[in-house]
Amino acid sequence: MKASMGTAMTAYMVFFLPSSTSLSTFDNLLSNLSGNSNQVKVGRVKAGPIDISAMGAGTWSWGNFLLLNFGASYYDEIFGACSVLGVCVVFLFSPADLCCSFELNGRAEILLGQFEKRYLSQISEDESSIPFPNFVFGKQESVSPQQVATKFAPYPWRISRSSMVNAARESLRRLDQEKLALAQLHWSTANYQPFQEKALWEGIADVYDEGLCSAIGVSNYGPQQLLKISQRMEERNVPIATAQIQYSLMTYKDPLTSGMDEVCKDMGTRVIAYSPLCLGLLTGKYSLETNTLPPPGNPRRQLFTELLPGAKELLNLLEAVSIETGKTQSQIAINWTICKGGVPIPGAKNLKQAQENLGAIGWKLKDDVVEELDRTAKSISKPMIQNIFQTK
Repeated sequence: MKASMGTAMTAYMVFFLPSSTSLSTFDNLLSNLSGNSNQVKVGRVKAGPIDISAMGAGTWSWGNFLLLNFGASYYDEIFGACSVLGVCVVFLFSPADLCCSFELNGRAEILLGQFEKRYLSQISEDESSIPFPNFVFGKQESVSPQQVATKFAPYPWRISRSSMVNAARESLRRLDQEKLALAQLHWSTANYQPFQEKALWEGIADVYDEGLCSAIGVSNYGPQQLLKISQRMEERNVPIATAQIQYSLMTYKDPLTSGMDEVCKDMGTRVIAYSPLCLGLLTGKYSLETNTLPPPGNPRRQLFTELLPGAKELLNLLEAVSIETGKTQSQIAINWTICKGGVPIPGAKNLKQAQENLGAIGWKLKDDVVEELDRTAKSISKPMIQNIFQTK
């Protein structure tokens, strides 16, 4: 079970330079990263009418006080993670206007906007000191913007199409940008408030028609609901570039999302895989035998206690593949989603996690290894619980 090395595309670079980091320190960072070309280059893939980086960054942990013990002290650490991801041409960020801490202020969007301003401020002080120029969409630019794929929650009061347009304008204000790469519906209301669905669909199409995004996407839509919205968007000539779902080895057998790969392939829509590490369970860091679990009071502790017994065979396989390939279990789990045609968006709230995630690109698992991981994932006795808003 050996990984075959692939050729990573090189072209599009975005830098995020923390204000607390000196240019000399940043030079050293670039030099260290450049020593391993497989870590420095992230390719690009088609997503409907646009191109996006082959791996993105989820921002779900940016404000998650409940599950991930997030605190204000993490802000500079997150910024450091963004700088490394940017250097390695990961510029797809997926925030939302609803925080996982259930604050309605779009915290991740605010942070992304602040990060961009800090970067611009650093550049304006001494642009000549930046080691090499930025590139965006194949054109050399003095400044490279983030590529943001934000999601709009279907709040109960968003019952008109204009409310979606207003939501997009508010997100752009928080980000301090003129246009989103992707405007995504965070979830479908078909299961509990179907009358609202039409307004959401028309509203997200209006966001595109008004030039506020380059394409639209959906999140937590299953194949049946995706086909329904695609029919309406086709009538309005609005491209659906992406479909974001919880996608990992721990959810591979989930009947709600079964068939998504095939439907998206037929539509020319790219699957974006959120939570590819199953909240950290697939990292290999947690074990019932050694009582290595999230801290008491963290909901993941009980969740992992329930999931780990049924995932033992899968985790053992990941460990075996890790030994054979020299990659970590996290990197193998992320690379598996890439091999399945998805764009993983693992979270990274510090430099170490960002570097760990970047080790998942620039190479590819062999087909027989992917097939073995598929079979083992389908045999899990207790898969990861699905998002309550996920539709068929």
